[in-house]
Amino acid sequence: MGKTQASIERYCRQEAETASLAKDFAAAISQLLNKTPNAHLNISLKGDLGAGKTTFARYLIQGMGHEGKVKSPTYTLCEPYPLQLNKIAFTAHHFDLYRMKDPLEWQEAGFGEYFDVPGFCLIEWPEKAEGTLPAFDIQIALSAGAQDDERNIQINAMSALGQSILAAMNK
Repeated sequence: MGKTQASIERYCRQEAETASLAKDFAAAISQLLNKTPNAHLNISLKGDLGAGKTTFARYLIQGMGHEGKVKSPTYTLCEPYPLQLNKIAFTAHHFDLYRMKDPLEWQEAGFGEYFDVPGFCLIEWPEKAEGTLPAFDIQIALSAGAQDDERNIQINAMSALGQSILAAMNK
């Protein structure tokens, strides 16, 4: 096994490159779930409005096998995507906390239990619930480039589980 990296940074010049990176990330998560079916990852997506968070989330969830539309959970706070990998059932919970007024809203809505089930929680605008969310395994920071589809994407491991995902991406 190669050296474990704590971060990966990519400059994506077009949406297809962002899609490719998200699908590589999905493949690494799939490897983890194949080895450890009960694993759970907490992933934060940070970036300004229009930075590409929902686009990255869409390609990630589709890369995990979801064939339908992936919509932004701006108004519902959370969209669950039941998925299957081989014979392993898991759920991708996609959160968008942008419209939250109080950091405890996500807990009051009963979403806390989603952080214990096999699969992952992908959270856009995690700073809106600062101090109330479980620790993140991976932080993804996106920033827009000069052109519409350009993105700088940095994926940081925040735990040993996160490091294993980045190691799988570097193989």
